[in-house]
This record gives sequence, C-alpha cells and structure tokens, in this order.
Amino acid sequence: MTTSPSTPLPAASVTPGALSVLRARGFVQDVTDEVALAAALDAGRVTYYVGFDPTAPSLHAGSLVGMMAMAWLQRHGHRPIALAGGATGRIGDPSGRDTEREVFDDATIDRHLAGIRHQLGLVLDLSGDPEGVAGAAGLLVDNHDWTAPVGVLDFLREVGVYASVNQMIARESVRRRLEEREQGLTYAEFSYQLLQAFDFAHLHERYGCVLQGGGSDQWGNIVAGIDLIRRRGGGQAYGLVWPLLTTADGSKFGKSAGNAVWLDPELTSPYAYYQYWVNAADADVVRFLRLFTFLELDTIDELGRELERDPGARVAHRELAREATRIIHGDAGVQAAEGATAVLFGDAPFSDLSDEVLTAAFEEAPSVTLDRARLDGEGVGLLEAMTAVGLTAGNAEARRLVQQGAVRLNNARIDDPRYRLGPTDLASQSTAVIRAGKKRYGLVRFA
Repeated sequence: MTTSPSTPLPAASVTPGALSVLRARGFVQDVTDEVALAAALDAGRVTYYVGFDPTAPSLHAGSLVGMMAMAWLQRHGHRPIALAGGATGRIGDPSGRDTEREVFDDATIDRHLAGIRHQLGLVLDLSGDPEGVAGAAGLLVDNHDWTAPVGVLDFLREVGVYASVNQMIARESVRRRLEEREQGLTYAEFSYQLLQAFDFAHLHERYGCVLQGGGSDQWGNIVAGIDLIRRRGGGQAYGLVWPLLTTADGSKFGKSAGNAVWLDPELTSPYAYYQYWVNAADADVVRFLRLFTFLELDTIDELGRELERDPGARVAHRELAREATRIIHGDAGVQAAEGATAVLFGDAPFSDLSDEVLTAAFEEAPSVTLDRARLDGEGVGLLEAMTAVGLTAGNAEARRLVQQGAVRLNNARIDDPRYRLGPTDLASQSTAVIRAGKKRYGLVRFA
C-alpha cells in the first residue's frame, strides 16, 4: 500500500484569477479555504482532481458541470486528474441518495469505464505522462488500480485508524440515511467516504494533487480526504464544490432522476441534445451559457441583454444550444442538429433525416411497425396506416380528414384518400411521419 512520494511540480506560468473565473461562471458553492486556494492557484501550477463513478454507460449533463470546471482550471495552466472510479463504482456513493445504488458486475463496469474515458477526453487534455511533471496535460486514472491490491487489514491500519466514526456519522448524507429505518445504510455505502478519502491521499502522495472538486453532495467525502491527508502526513489540501444542476422545478438533474441528458450520442442524439439546450427556460439560459460553453463572459452578458430585449427571438437559446452541442458532438453534430431542426420546424417536406432524429423529435407520438416488404408493389394504404398508428378510429374517419386537407405525410399535404405509401415515402431510413390536424402525429415504421 506504500505509494511513491510525489515529485514537486516545477514553477509554472499560470493565468491568475482561476478561482475568480470559476466563481463568476457559477462553479463555486463552497471552498474549504478560499484565500489560501486562490493564492495557490495564482502562485503556480496546481494539480487537481474530480472523480466520475461508472454507474452508467455514459456521463450526463450533470457530470458536465465538473468537466467544464476542470477545463477552465486547465485553461489557466493547472493540471487535471480525471478519476474513473473503477473501485468506488463497485460500492456506490450514498451522497445525495435516498436508496442504495445498483451494484454492477465487473464486465458492466468495464464497459461503462470505456465510455466515460472517451467523454472526458472531449473536454480535457488527458494526454499527460503519469511519470512526468511537465506541462498542464492531464491524467486519466482508475482508482481500482491502487485500491484492488490493498488487503482489508492494510486498509484498516493505514486508512481506518485515521477516520473518526463520530465525524462520519455526523455528515448529512450518512445521518439522513441512518435516520430512515426502512432504508438505512449498508456498511459498504458507509465505507465509501473512506475509499474516496484514500483516493485523495493517494493522488496527493503520488502526483502532488492538492485540490479535489465535486458537486455539493460530495462535500463530506472531500473533507474526509483533506482530513486523511493532514493526519497521515500533514500536507495541505483543498476542496471546492459546485452547485448541483437542477431542473426548472428544482429537482436534481442527473441520471438518477430519470431525466438525464446523456453525452453518448447513442443514448441522447446530437439533435435531442441540441433541442434540450435550445428549449431551456428563459430563466436558465444565461446560467447555462456560463456553465456549459466557453464563450467569454462579456459575450454572455450581451446575449442576456438581448434575451431581455426580445425573448421571442431566442438568440441566446440558439447560441447556448450551438456551443454546448459543439463541445460534445463537434461541428458535425451542430450541423446535423441545426439541419434537422430547420427541416422539422420549417415548411418543407421531411427528407434525409435519421431514425434517431425522428424518434427524438416525436418521442411522445404513437408509433406502429409494419412489414417493410409491404412498401414494394402496391404499398400500404394511407388510410390503413393512419388507423394502424392510432390517429383515427377507422378508415372512414381517415378518409374524411384526407378529403378535408387535414393530413400531411412527412410534412407534405396529401389530398387523395387512395394514396399508398411506397419506398420513397420514408422521411428516414425506416420511418414515415403522418400528421392529422395541427398537432397529432404518428410514426409508421417499416422493419
């Protein structure tokens, strides 16, 4: 369990005011010693870390808050360590939870870790050499590497003896769960804060890491790490937490809340990702611009003034959606999302869209799947398709709507009740969109 002593980083030219930038952009809720941390960040390169547990195959917009905070520190010359929690993810953090987290098998965790590593690299430069100290290029580490080899007795002797049970129980995340008789708290969850404290101590000793960041629900875990570092070797360390991202109704925004906006395009398409930001509440747009884009604050302030002058123009919303999508999905993702938006919300017929875009755009619309082979030959009758997808109770009602000019196929009006869908009537690889009236849509898929 012995770790090699950290090699001090050489003096480095850093951009001063990193902590002020974080505060101005909304990344600071609490700091353990703000004056000392600000001085340390201005004096030279600081190594800092944030942990991401592999509890899902992808990170989400809630995780992006931490990623962006790390990116701003790196832009000011400081060195990030992104920690993928291969060890802590096998336990489950009780912080901010009312129920025990699901425990995954090793194969599932490894798959989750692979996705997380890729996503962290979208925002951070993690090309640093673990054995080197030059530059601000960051590191990507997995706490399973140094935790798995440690035996129980070693862990208790070198970590457990420094931990105060009284302090652990007094922390809000633990106390609340202990007071709930039905749910309670497992010993594994209770031990989580010791594992996270061990991570901080290891990174401090191995890489000279002196700052840990996290969401506000991580405050107790971070303080435990600072305390362990002090007790074990007397080193100076700091903690910084940012507010948890919340939805318009004040509930926690994240994967556990069931409304996650994932960073993986297979889980949340670039179009759906773009649409989330472009549909943000007016009251959230400026805050989200500060958190989720690299736009200068002066530019954001001007967008805020434009929003106040003309909310209906939605200039700030579109800029938020464009810049936030660019960070995760690149220029190609922005172009695809904006192109699909122009088609779906314009007057032109739908064409050359993807199944994913249509699913995201009409996620609440009913759908039906028909045999693709039926598109060949005579095709599928429009009236039959309307009835099959539930837009009408029967062919008679469907015929009447068509004759009234109230039916559109892929946004093109159809006036002939005898119309039959063929291979050229798909808006995407497999889907046709039928609209009855002004707002009722149905997706007819062919597989």
